[in-house]
Amino acid sequence: MKRPDTINRRSFLQASAAAVGVLPQFVRAVEPTASPKPTEFQIACMTLPYAQFPLERALSGIREAGLQYVAWGTSHRESSGETVPVMPEDAPPVRAAELAAKCRDLGLEPVMMFSTVYPEAPNALNVLTQRLKQAGAAKVPQVLTFGHTEGGNEKLWIERFKALGPIARDQGVTLVVKQHGGTTGTGEACAKIVREVDDAGVMVNYDAGNVMDYLDLDPIPDVEKCADVVRSFCIKDHRNWPNDQDCGPGFGVIDHYRLLHPVAFTGRKMPLCCENIFAPNVERPSQPEGIDALARRAREYLETVIAGLQSTQ
Repeated sequence: MKRPDTINRRSFLQASAAAVGVLPQFVRAVEPTASPKPTEFQIACMTLPYAQFPLERALSGIREAGLQYVAWGTSHRESSGETVPVMPEDAPPVRAAELAAKCRDLGLEPVMMFSTVYPEAPNALNVLTQRLKQAGAAKVPQVLTFGHTEGGNEKLWIERFKALGPIARDQGVTLVVKQHGGTTGTGEACAKIVREVDDAGVMVNYDAGNVMDYLDLDPIPDVEKCADVVRSFCIKDHRNWPNDQDCGPGFGVIDHYRLLHPVAFTGRKMPLCCENIFAPNVERPSQPEGIDALARRAREYLETVIAGLQSTQ
């Protein structure tokens, strides 16, 4: 006797379900769930590595290094020899908008700016409010803050962040807080504060280099404890031998594959802002072209890590 044609399991289940009148619900039940969307990592270089050179040279160098995103540092030595803030604390928001327009004219999208104030400083509420307004006018999505190296006043941080969260959201900006030693030196500690604040306008920035540098802790278990509230990274690596020092990504011992793995499929935009791009145990470049080369290398390294992570899904 000739055997009936073989049918696949899915066809058989659909046919059987249809026979008893339950096809629509059953088919929905067996449909595969949607895969999580990859995170849109935005690889940026801070202007900070170029602090000894004019801001305009920093911006042009970052663009020449193939980056599409920039994070504003704190200050630059201009051609006059004077050290000038990238954005003064009291600058009107229109001035930030003008700098952002200059960046975009060069092909760079600004994704973060430093607040330059600790959250517990006496003037922190005023300065952070002004920073959020500057960022809002410039359409810079994140403002970065952090505590001093002994840690922060948790109660005061929560009180102030609750006041700043609605302002941040009104400006279309996120205030992000990163690790900087002491009691706020881990992602877990920063996440505890952010969860207590419970406002989408206040989230965590993760700085693995600082976790290793200040507390000598492995950042990988730590980032897993705060990944749900991480919205950006300050990228720096670290090594304890032959010298104890921060360095550029891939020059240290931090496993960036494991570091970014917990946030590789969030569906969000997530800035990766390179704060330190320098090689360990050698003198830093004396000319900006040397920094350009290191910025290019950091970009290529992170691109490779991201491609490897997101191809495994």
